[in-house]
Amino acid sequence: MTAKPAAAAARATVYGYPRQGQNRELKKVIEGYWKGRVTADALRQTATDLRRSNWQQLAEAGIHEVPTGDFSYYDHILDTSVMVGAVPERHREAVSADALDGYFAMARGTQDVAPLEMTKWFDTNYHYLVPELGPDTVFTADSAKQVAELKEALALGHTARPVLVGPVTYLLLAKPAPGVAADFQPITLLDRLLPVYAQVLADLRAAGAEWVQLDEPALVQDRTPAELNAAARTYRELGTATDRPKLLVASYFDRLGDALQVLAAAPVEGLALDFTDSAAANLDALAAVGGLPGKRLVAGVVNGRNIWINDYQKSLATLGTLLGLADRVDVAASSSLLHVPLDASAERDIDPQIRRWLAFARQKAAEIATLARGLSQGTDTIAAELAANRADLASRAGSAITHDPAVRARTAAITDADGRRSQPYDRRTAAQRAHLGLPVLPTTTIGSFPQTDELRVARADLRAGRIDAAGYEERIGNEIREVISFQEKTGIDVLVHGEPERNDMVQYFAEQLTGYVATQHGWVQSYGTRYVRPPVLAGDISRPEPMTVRWTTFAQAQTSKPVKGMLTGPVTMLAWSFVRDDQPLGETARQVALALRDEVNDLEAAGTSVIQVDEPALRETLPLRAADHAAYLAWATESFRLSTSGVRPDTQIHTHMCYAEFGDIVQAIDDLDADVISLEATRSHMQVAGELAEHGYPREAGPGVWDIHSPRVPSTAEAAGLLRKGLQAIPAERLWVNPDCGLKTRGWTETRASLENLVAAAREVRAELTAENG
Repeated sequence: MTAKPAAAAARATVYGYPRQGQNRELKKVIEGYWKGRVTADALRQTATDLRRSNWQQLAEAGIHEVPTGDFSYYDHILDTSVMVGAVPERHREAVSADALDGYFAMARGTQDVAPLEMTKWFDTNYHYLVPELGPDTVFTADSAKQVAELKEALALGHTARPVLVGPVTYLLLAKPAPGVAADFQPITLLDRLLPVYAQVLADLRAAGAEWVQLDEPALVQDRTPAELNAAARTYRELGTATDRPKLLVASYFDRLGDALQVLAAAPVEGLALDFTDSAAANLDALAAVGGLPGKRLVAGVVNGRNIWINDYQKSLATLGTLLGLADRVDVAASSSLLHVPLDASAERDIDPQIRRWLAFARQKAAEIATLARGLSQGTDTIAAELAANRADLASRAGSAITHDPAVRARTAAITDADGRRSQPYDRRTAAQRAHLGLPVLPTTTIGSFPQTDELRVARADLRAGRIDAAGYEERIGNEIREVISFQEKTGIDVLVHGEPERNDMVQYFAEQLTGYVATQHGWVQSYGTRYVRPPVLAGDISRPEPMTVRWTTFAQAQTSKPVKGMLTGPVTMLAWSFVRDDQPLGETARQVALALRDEVNDLEAAGTSVIQVDEPALRETLPLRAADHAAYLAWATESFRLSTSGVRPDTQIHTHMCYAEFGDIVQAIDDLDADVISLEATRSHMQVAGELAEHGYPREAGPGVWDIHSPRVPSTAEAAGLLRKGLQAIPAERLWVNPDCGLKTRGWTETRASLENLVAAAREVRAELTAENG
């Protein structure tokens, strides 16, 4: 049957687009600027060219209204802090001297000044820079960036809609500035912030904006009545301002819940809602509040966070239902396309069958345009696209790639005993201490060491055939010898092999597991200039052969000190991949866990006494609604224990987490039953140590004392000060000394100096403890 056209032709739009360019041009030019090889003018010109290219790609795909303001040199929350004048006191001198260098100083820090704290953007792997606010914060409007980018787009002939982070979300994501009482609530600054937003909106209207989008994803989380009242007041005040463009308030990543009624009643002209599977409840909730009469609804029916093709028939059914609930219905992705790679057509090495199932940002833009056309003009006008879509979906559903009977039989046979260590922690730790013989405050690193240009050249030479496998392995072996030698000379207690053979902590394993597909150009921004290529989890998972045993045992042969085996945990293997959407995540996690269990057992059999299974994504994958937490944490912690519980009591299991709000999941951290956990703690000033102590965490922990995402080298005194702060919460016999995260992104010069200072700090504090104890 042909769908009836909408009363007003549906427009196709998106909320944001990948920033980096097809070949990561933005990363290269920014890093060139940091190194003094690229001028500020050249950096700005590259950024201009990338914005223009993005808008042109969207227009050619059939997008009627392009976003502006979503482009960023580093992070859109940092851009918002600049827009509202929330520059920390310690960075004001740098910002005043040079706005661009000051901007990067806030993001990365300098040798003398610490950067802003960084953490995960909701339940994604994108990291934002946390605003620092206090009772004395004074906001001032600076709309220059937003106005300039809008004018760029308009001058090129595009219909453009500026996209801003909404004031409620901005304040809810902020933290008290250093020196401000920990119980300070940034949302109390709302009345001070709203006039600044009103000024920015007026400036955008004067520059030609018909619509401005205000993103409020924080409202899809559980919110108190006071916070909902703040949202109501915000949009009552902004909505009744006279000198403003039309306002589109957007939410995404989950259902709005009670906030939907607040926004539906607000005097704004439109709402943008997520209608993908994770937020399907928005459809019924919208009908329950009486729809949006007289307003624009932008319907996010194309998944902005995953890479599978859209189900056109399902989306059109949703859109058809929505037609009766708003004055006009437009079509969009569920969120910014920042979270997916740029173009699937560039992936020439992927099985053509699988490539049919993939949609990256450019393909999603085309999907949105197709759905808008079908909604406006009837499904007969997209008959060919519908037929091709049905065939592609059927191809995936019926493929042998997606179903392996042996894997499914093994997961079905899992028992509760498979997820439990043979002895409790208090008995295990005695065996481990006797076996390992480590000092108090043992030192270690998280796993990776600097990925030098020589290593990257070696990998490129191997791919290009300039060296053979033997030549490549010789270079890897030499690098491992150097890393082990450096750690021994520095005095580190538990060593790592440095991971020179690994391109990425997820991709490396994905390339050795069945069911995963690696991309060549599927880059996605993680933070700043850090881009990753998440592998695609296309089918059932198994491990054909050992993945890490060879190089771990090679490293152990170079030293008498223990060398950690290094693996990536099942939740992180899912979170930092594009996961399949055709079965429950818990089922996929169990498949990955069994593959890792085989690897853990093989490492132990080869003589590895310390094995680290990293789960930095455990917190970021936590559902945004509390009602969904228990089910997620049950399978997430079970999958970790399933990976690690097959070892002897004297084998020490470590895990690692970084850049997340750990206080939300302390019980889950406990439930992992790892012997040692290392955690990011430097930028948050050891906050996590107190959270562990408050919970009564009974095992060993290493809150980090070196912020590895900044180029600055921490002094011995600085690291020792953090250690002493950690000791206020964690007993010395259970406290480890380590960096915040792996060292892959750091250079050797700063790595040597920082680790030497870290070890010196541990020795200094050990001596103090010895003196105190007589």
